[in-house]
Amino acid sequence: MTISAFHAPPPQWLTSEHLTGMLRGIEKEGLRMNPQGYIASSPHPHALGSKLTHPFITTDYAESLLELITQPQDSPKKALSMLRDLHIVVQQSLQNDELFWPLSMPCMLSDNDDEIVLADYGTSNIGKLKTLYRHGLGIRYGRRMQTIAGLHYNLSFGDELFKQWQVAQKNQQSLTEFKNDKYLALIRNFKRLSGLVLYLFGASPSVCKCFLTRRKHHLQALNDSTYYLPNATSLRMGKLGYQNSVQDDLDIRYNNLFEYIQGLRQAIHTPNASFKALGVDNKNGTPIQINDHVLQIENEYYSPIRPKQVTKSGENPSDALANRGIAYIEFRAIDLDPYSDIGIRLSTACFMEILALYCLINESPELLPAEEQLISQNQEKIVNQGRDVALTIQTNTGKMQFGDWISSHLTAMLPLARLLDGVYGNNDYRNALTLMLGKAQNPNFTLSAQVLHDTEHYGSAWKFGKALAKQHAKLLRSQSLGCEKTDYYQQLAKKSQHQQTELEQQDTLSFYEFVQQYR
Repeated sequence: MTISAFHAPPPQWLTSEHLTGMLRGIEKEGLRMNPQGYIASSPHPHALGSKLTHPFITTDYAESLLELITQPQDSPKKALSMLRDLHIVVQQSLQNDELFWPLSMPCMLSDNDDEIVLADYGTSNIGKLKTLYRHGLGIRYGRRMQTIAGLHYNLSFGDELFKQWQVAQKNQQSLTEFKNDKYLALIRNFKRLSGLVLYLFGASPSVCKCFLTRRKHHLQALNDSTYYLPNATSLRMGKLGYQNSVQDDLDIRYNNLFEYIQGLRQAIHTPNASFKALGVDNKNGTPIQINDHVLQIENEYYSPIRPKQVTKSGENPSDALANRGIAYIEFRAIDLDPYSDIGIRLSTACFMEILALYCLINESPELLPAEEQLISQNQEKIVNQGRDVALTIQTNTGKMQFGDWISSHLTAMLPLARLLDGVYGNNDYRNALTLMLGKAQNPNFTLSAQVLHDTEHYGSAWKFGKALAKQHAKLLRSQSLGCEKTDYYQQLAKKSQHQQTELEQQDTLSFYEFVQQYR
C-alpha cells in the first residue's frame, strides 16, 4: 500500500447523512486493587450480580479483572455516558476500600502466578468451561500476561451507507456480501495504520518490575521498582505484552470472509506439540485445558482488530460470521487512558471513528504475508521507539520518517472529520483531529510521554497508578446515578444472579462428560 493510495478525497456521493446510522459500544477492562495497591484477591463484588449472566458487568481473565460493556449507542457521547454509569456502579459496589487500577499494565503482582485468582463463573457446566479456558491460558502463557487490561471500541456503519455505495459502484452483490467485503477492507487498512493508534493512544511506556519476574526483557531500569524504554509508546502491544509466539505462524488472512473463517477454524482444530505436552487432564483426570490445539476457542486468537457478529445461544463466533456476515468491527489496540476516570476520552472515541471511516473508504488491496511481516516489524519499532523523532518506518515505497507518515495521514482525514461533525452538528471530530495533529508534531504531548513523566515524578509506576486510582475513585463516588438508574442496575444484578442459578439447575451431565462432548 503506497502512502498516496490513502490520500484520495472522499467519494463525491458520501454525505453526513450516510453516516447517521453508525453505532458504537465500548468494552473496558480494569483490575480491582486493594488499598495497599496489590491486585485484589477478593471475590467479584456480590452487588454487581453474576459475572456469567450480567449483560454489562463481567470479568475477563482473572477474578479481579473487571470488564464493563456498554450497549451500542448512536453517538460517542452516549457510549461514554453509559461507560461512566457502569464505573459509578462499580465504584459504589467495591468493598474494603478497593480501587480500580487505571493503567493497562498491572502492578504489584505476586511472584507466584498461582496467586492470581482465575475468574470463577459458578457451578454450571458453561461457567466451569469459561474458567477451564482461563486455566488453559494460564498454563500456556502464564497468568501474569492475562492481567493486562485494554479497551475495545466496537463500531458499525449504517446500511444506508453501504446501499448508496453499491448504487455508486453499480455493485450487484447482496448487501451482506458487500458489507463483508468493505468491512474486511477496513480491517486490512487498519492493520496498515495501527501504528497511529500505538503512537497516539499508547500509555504503557513503563512496567512494574513484578511483571517481568522470570521473563527475558530489553527494558531499562527507571529505579528499583519500575522498568521502561525512553521512547516507548505501548509496551502492552509489544513482545512483552499481550502476544504469544505460537500464533506468529498462524496465516489468518482478511482478504475475504471465507478465507478468514477457514483460517480461524483450522487453528482451532490443529494440535500443537507444546500444548499437547502440557496434557489436557491432570494425573487425577481433572481437565486443565479445553484441548491441546493452537487455539482452545476462537477468542484465544490475539489480533488488534476483529470482524464480529452477535452470537446466538450455542453459536461460536465463526459460525455467526458464516451465517449472518460481519455486523461490526472490534478495535482492540487501545491502551487505557489513565488520566480519564473511565479509561477513555471523547477525543479518543471521535478519532477512532475518523480512522475507521478513513480505513473504510480508501483503497485496500489484499493483505499478504510479506506485508503483514512489514507491518509487524514497524509495529515493534513504534512500540519501543515511537516517540523518537528520528524514527523511520518501512513502507512499500521505501523508508519514511515516522512523524511525516503520521502527519500525512492525519491531514488527509480532515474532510472525514467535517463529515462526521455534520452528523451531530458540533466540532468534536475536528477538535479530536486537531489534538492528534498536535501530538504528531510534538511527541511530548502524547499519553506515553505524560505517563513516563508522571511515573518519574511519583517515583514508580505503582505510586503513580495508585495516586490516579484514588483520584478517580473520589470523583466517581461523588457522582450519583439518580434513583431510577440505581434501581435499574440493582434489579439487573439480581436478575443475573437468578439466571445463573437457573443455569446451574439445568445441567444433567457431569462437568467431565460435558468437556468430553465439547472436545
